[in-house]
Amino acid sequence: MKCDICPRECKLNNDVLAQGFCGYSMIERKKEIKLARAALHFYEEPCISGTNGSGAVFFSGCNLRCVFCQNHNIANCKVGKAVSIERLADIFLELQEKKAHNINLVTPSHYAYQIIDAIKLAREKGLSIPIVYNTSAYDSVETLKALEGYVDVYFPDYKYADSKLAGELSRAENYPDKAIEAIREMIHQVGMPVVENGIIKQGVIIRHLVLPGNVRNSKAVIDRLVSEFGTDITLSIMNQYTPIEGLKLPGELGRTVTEREYNKVLDYAFDKGLVNGFFQDGETCKESFIPAFDYEGV
Repeated sequence: MKCDICPRECKLNNDVLAQGFCGYSMIERKKEIKLARAALHFYEEPCISGTNGSGAVFFSGCNLRCVFCQNHNIANCKVGKAVSIERLADIFLELQEKKAHNINLVTPSHYAYQIIDAIKLAREKGLSIPIVYNTSAYDSVETLKALEGYVDVYFPDYKYADSKLAGELSRAENYPDKAIEAIREMIHQVGMPVVENGIIKQGVIIRHLVLPGNVRNSKAVIDRLVSEFGTDITLSIMNQYTPIEGLKLPGELGRTVTEREYNKVLDYAFDKGLVNGFFQDGETCKESFIPAFDYEGV
């Protein structure tokens, strides 16, 4: 049978341990959820992190697995501790007790249905802060429809407008179109951002990471987003690309983004009429900004 939780549509058997691209089989995902960290996180956009921090829950495995991933140890399932749906619900409540502004689900796509069950259970026990779905946007529209009413804030990437680049770096040539379809569904569900006292309560923020040597792709990303959704979108343009030691990185991915490259992308966004969003200033491309995946809070 086919696993249709994401656009990969891996051919998997429901009752055997054949692994999908995300690193897990269907039967494994039914029995348990693997986490690498659940703690307050202060390095998201200001309306996500606020002053108290975002309650970031990092899931092990990934359905995109970019070759340059800064979280490659968890994306490749090298790090992950199994928890039950009941434990995941309790983790949400513990983060709320620590005054987190939201529950930030990081790389959650392959666990979407288990997450729904955990949110239901946690809400029955008093969970009231927003749920943030922090995703690559390589999501099935049908899966996103199942999440309606459970997710308050969608926090998708739009990594590539170039299908060839998406194939080379993420083995997903259909990413540009599939991610647009996903973001369209997200906007349909929760609309543009609603911010109260500096903290987002509902809506979609789209992220784009500028890659070294790929300004043309970033400009094409901006063109595609404006063409599809207009200039009212909220776009976070990031310069924090960090080449990770030990990874075999093609092309110019072994270096950081230059100030000139980043400013070219920002200027292009402004010229296109984008006024809502975030940009990064200063030295953000440091491995110290990558959290320790040491099972804290799990």
